[in-house]
Amino acid sequence: MMRKNILVIGGTGLVGKVILRILQGRNPDYNLFVGSRQLGKTANDLVIDVTNPKTFDCIVHNKIDLIVLCTKDSNNEILKFAIQNKLDYIDITKPTPDLTVAYDFAKANEQSVNSRIVFSSGWMGGIVGNLIDYVERDKRKIKETNLYIYYSIKDLAGKSSANFLAENVCKPFIVYKNNKPEEVKHFLDSEKFNFEFGIGKRQAYNLDVPDLFILNQIEKIPTVSVKMTYNSKFVTGLMGYFQSLKIFNIMSLKERQLLFGSSGNGDQTVFEIVIKTHDKIKRVSLQSVKGQAELTAFSTVLHIEKMLSDTLVSGIYFSHQIHSAQEIYEALNNYSTINLKIS
Repeated sequence: MMRKNILVIGGTGLVGKVILRILQGRNPDYNLFVGSRQLGKTANDLVIDVTNPKTFDCIVHNKIDLIVLCTKDSNNEILKFAIQNKLDYIDITKPTPDLTVAYDFAKANEQSVNSRIVFSSGWMGGIVGNLIDYVERDKRKIKETNLYIYYSIKDLAGKSSANFLAENVCKPFIVYKNNKPEEVKHFLDSEKFNFEFGIGKRQAYNLDVPDLFILNQIEKIPTVSVKMTYNSKFVTGLMGYFQSLKIFNIMSLKERQLLFGSSGNGDQTVFEIVIKTHDKIKRVSLQSVKGQAELTAFSTVLHIEKMLSDTLVSGIYFSHQIHSAQEIYEALNNYSTINLKIS
């Protein structure tokens, strides 16, 4: 078997580093390359600037098999390059507006896709779809899916999510009610939700994550919503207050970035999925003791391993579509810092 050459672009960032650590531990035979804008210390550190395709030649020279994108690529230069050069590609970073553009581009060029193009920007590495599959195989039975997120400001947080909120907090986004798109805004429409793992009752507010698009437009679930709460009830209330009084609108982008950009030294992250069929309500609760970066990275590693297993035919996928739900459930359930409950 040939050694697989994997390039992690944005590999010096928060999630990129964790992906490399977990990959190395589980697959010592993989040959790992790190792409970033700065010149690194080893031959496996490649200078790649996603805004400058001239820097992509090293991808071909180093016979890369799979590109893992962990950095913002607004013009989809890496996606275009991967399709042109028949390279496997997985992207874990795109917020909903960017994801829909990239997906449409890939679909429009489907005839020339001769590799595996995988979009994995759903919440925590795109595993929500797999967990829904695990508890309800038949998507046609599902009337409604709600995702509730517990987000700790003490957690290690990457720049991209903070910047996304800073840039988009004043803009409306789409949720779906009976397949009708409805415009809503972040931090409004609060709902009381009782979180597992000792967190208890919290006010949870609107949040835009790509699962809204994926679950409605791809999986055809008629009603989909996502709500989040911070670990601090004070901060959660403050965000709702700022939005309802339009205070975000008068803040500069830099001020909003400072507001959302606080990053701690690490804390747990929790999410809950409530799945409603016409006769049942099922609930999946997941806790990552080591926080968001660890969970996102571990999910991504599972996708990478699947993509390199040679069982996946060329095409365009969302990450939950490349696995059996059972595989993902077992992998998550057996991981030392992840706890899963299904009720």
